[in-house]
Amino acid sequence: MTRAIQFSAAAIAAIATAPGRGGVGVVRVSGADITPFAMGLLGRLPTARQATFARFRAADGATLDEGIALYFAAPHSFTGEQVLELQGHGGPAVLNLILQRCLELGARLAEPGEFTQRAYLNGKLDLAQAEAVADLIDAASNEAARSAARSLAGAFSARVAELVEGLTRLRMLVEATLDFPEEEIDFLRDADAFGRLDAIDGKLQAVRAQAKQGALLREGLTVVLIGQPNVGKSSLLNRLAGFEAAIVTEIAGTTRDTVREAIQIRGVPLHIIDTAGLRDTDDPVEQLGIARTWAAVEKADVALLLVDAAHGPGDREGVILQRLPQMARLTIHNKIDVTSEAPRAAGDEVWLSAKTGAGVDLLRDKLLESAGWQAAGEGTFIARARHLEALGRAAGHLAAARGAASQLELFAEELRLAQAALSEITGEFTADDLLDEIFGKFCIGK
Repeated sequence: MTRAIQFSAAAIAAIATAPGRGGVGVVRVSGADITPFAMGLLGRLPTARQATFARFRAADGATLDEGIALYFAAPHSFTGEQVLELQGHGGPAVLNLILQRCLELGARLAEPGEFTQRAYLNGKLDLAQAEAVADLIDAASNEAARSAARSLAGAFSARVAELVEGLTRLRMLVEATLDFPEEEIDFLRDADAFGRLDAIDGKLQAVRAQAKQGALLREGLTVVLIGQPNVGKSSLLNRLAGFEAAIVTEIAGTTRDTVREAIQIRGVPLHIIDTAGLRDTDDPVEQLGIARTWAAVEKADVALLLVDAAHGPGDREGVILQRLPQMARLTIHNKIDVTSEAPRAAGDEVWLSAKTGAGVDLLRDKLLESAGWQAAGEGTFIARARHLEALGRAAGHLAAARGAASQLELFAEELRLAQAALSEITGEFTADDLLDEIFGKFCIGK
């Protein structure tokens, strides 16, 4: 169903394949009528949904390239408009020549995400599905890609729609009783309105749990390694990364700046940050590194405080812990290869050797546990921070509705607000400035 939002129907064009050289490149045109583009480039309008070999021609008839032309008639296209795709050779120069020819014929260059935005505005996708397009492109692991594909196929939207439908039915029941004030509470009790509310809340909590997993797959976890100099932070970074990402020496203060490396643990992206050792120093360069360490801590999700297993945490580590913001934290007893201890994990502590790798798998498990990760299942869908925020607001309104059960007007209003929050996820109720922010982060051509 076409959404009641006005947007420009002017034809747009863009290169739809990634920058650089490739075997095949695609230029895409979408608009209310792409016949002028087909005639100007190909000399004819291809048969809809049928691959057609053609020469792509300049204004003077010279051949720019040759390849496959695909025409999709409205509304049976990605955008819901008429779409022409020209698949030629994947060199930047030739693709730009074809794109410039499209602009000469009256198209304008597409804005980032504008093709997907038109698909949303024309009812081909809801907002959660449209966001999943970008998430599928940006997926950093197989699990993230599969979860984004499920969101694109509508798995997340279906769960939200089920909640909205349940709220709609409950709201109809509650609002129908407002005309009968003497009997409203008994009527709602007989209709099991509060049991229905509990059922909706239970389903909402399940969706929130899945969305948190999906958000973790998309956003990943930022982990900062902190501690005194020479406790093995850089060695642990190298062990987790699987290669020599940071310089390791016996000299205290070798790491002067933050070193960042992206890894994956069971498909969950982790951004590991090695930092300068935290100590009192008169070295201005080292002081700058320490300042950057604390800046990295402020932005992290998890802090790993490394200590020497020979003596464990001391007064200096206590000072570090007191300065840490509210965040997940693990204490890592490193160098058990020197103390001849066995690798183990207990509570928020792990004993390991970054040098030999003993106990590092225990750390990996603890990192996922600290993030609340559970093994991705077939029902996991990708999610974003805004989705979690909307689900949280909906849960808050359901709790408020339960507290206002004896005041039917407030009860009905909280149900309405919960439904509105959920509708923001799929875009049934969304501010225009949010749309600009979402689609503005897409790549051009998508």
